[in-house]
Amino acid sequence: MKVTIDIDCTPEEARTFMGLPDVQPMQQALMRQMQDQLSANIAAMDPETMFKTWLPMGLQGFEQLQKLMWSQMSNAMGTGPKDGKR
Repeated sequence: MKVTIDIDCTPEEARTFMGLPDVQPMQQALMRQMQDQLSANIAAMDPETMFKTWLPMGLQGFEQLQKLMWSQMSNAMGTGPKDGKR
């Protein structure tokens, strides 16, 4: 024997019927608070601070990494400088 019951109701009606709390206002308040805090943090950072935060090595570190990679590739291909200087 197989019994099928179809219930046509909205999520809000089902939540009320089951006695579950409505957490939508709390979620909206939390999202609004997170958005305000994120906006304030972004507005407070100047471009130089953001650059230092996101790229701690800075351009000098990037250039050193680039030279290291280039020298490793050149040595692997056998086309590196003969005197060991670049």
